[in-house]
Amino acid sequence: MALTQARTMPGVLELLPLDQVAFQAMLDAIRRNFERFGFLPIETPVMEYSNVLLTKQGGETERQVYFVQSTGALQAAREGEVPELALRFDLTVPLARYVAEHEHELAFPFRRYQMQRVYRGERAQRGRFREFYQCDIDVIGKDGLSVRYDAELPAVIYNVFRDLDIGPFTIQLNNRKLMRGFLERLGLSDAERQGAVLREVDKLDKRGLDAVRNTLTGDGFGIDAAAVAQLLDFVGFRSRSLAEALARLDVLGGGNAALEQGREELAEVLTLIRAFGVPESHYALNLSIARGLDYYTGTVYETTLNDHPQIGSICSGGRYENLASHYTKSKLPGVGISIGATRLYWQLREAGLLKAAHSTVQALVAQMDEAELPRYLELATELRAAGINTEAVVEPGKLARQFKYADRAGIRFVLVLGPDEIAKGTVTVKDLRKQDQFEVTRNELAATLRVEIEQAAVMPSR
Repeated sequence: MALTQARTMPGVLELLPLDQVAFQAMLDAIRRNFERFGFLPIETPVMEYSNVLLTKQGGETERQVYFVQSTGALQAAREGEVPELALRFDLTVPLARYVAEHEHELAFPFRRYQMQRVYRGERAQRGRFREFYQCDIDVIGKDGLSVRYDAELPAVIYNVFRDLDIGPFTIQLNNRKLMRGFLERLGLSDAERQGAVLREVDKLDKRGLDAVRNTLTGDGFGIDAAAVAQLLDFVGFRSRSLAEALARLDVLGGGNAALEQGREELAEVLTLIRAFGVPESHYALNLSIARGLDYYTGTVYETTLNDHPQIGSICSGGRYENLASHYTKSKLPGVGISIGATRLYWQLREAGLLKAAHSTVQALVAQMDEAELPRYLELATELRAAGINTEAVVEPGKLARQFKYADRAGIRFVLVLGPDEIAKGTVTVKDLRKQDQFEVTRNELAATLRVEIEQAAVMPSR
């Protein structure tokens, strides 16, 4: 019988065990900080009704959606119908449906986090994923939501990336009301045209000043060169301190309600971020940040690594006016952020910024004599009860092979219980990481291993 080639489709991240441990540690750090700030978990089904999922979408998004092709759906597709179900392509649309459906059962402001896989038909290329984890938090209000919540989310971001310990980073903020107000002052009042300009400005760091200038003054936009010069001067500002950011907002001048409201909101948010415990060195006003989606209406965020700008944004989000307008007549404004965990992990690994991962199995009880297997299993049970992840060798084999297995699997401690140790009531511990060996009484074994494990947890392991 011919063998089928074992392979995965392009655009998925399938990891070896120790890499999976590192990825899981990242997810754990994100979850820990989301919960630390009082966010509650939810999960939504991987599949949604197509008419719900695509309510506000179309074009490129619809072309990237994976429809669920059951036998019946295939028949419907042949007859020109859109399949009834599709895989979610983000967590925001499912959240909108969730809040609309459970509105009368939820406490507002509703603070949720969600960490699940999403699916997108990306073109196969390095670093782009068709299946990936999104880690989102949102605060959703009923009828209204204070802008003060916009200041809380950078504190969450700061704590997440401080704990991940991946180097210096900056949370960059702006406000789309401020930007739209400035465009109005330049004579660009049409909302659709403003959106197109904001999407182009958002590419400034990626495309460069000259490319954006040429696009805005070219046939596609046809904006007056003097107006473009004022716009590019406006968006070129990056603050280096809170005082500098507030001073820049003060001298912008007024002229219309959107600009004034955006300026007031930004000043309050920037000031409160420091009160939430974020050092000034870790956040800044960046007037070019627009976020390409018209979905955002106020504060917007992007977080970047200072020493690795080529990685781009590692966390982004912003304020929106009405989360679920397509599903309920209630007004549900909110603010949220999202971390694309799969892509972030891949980027950090490529850049060599991740700490070395060790097996979650902390000890291996070796087998010296098959007749003593019950004794070995008893020892493993004792260690597990003491909170130490322990594996026991249950098949006989050469001791050297057992040590080789532990080393290859990343298990730090190998515990040897031979005739001498049994007679003395001790256990010989081989520390494969330190290449050290010591003997300890069985009564003190668990406590001794815990000390070694805790010391390693606070030691740098890059």
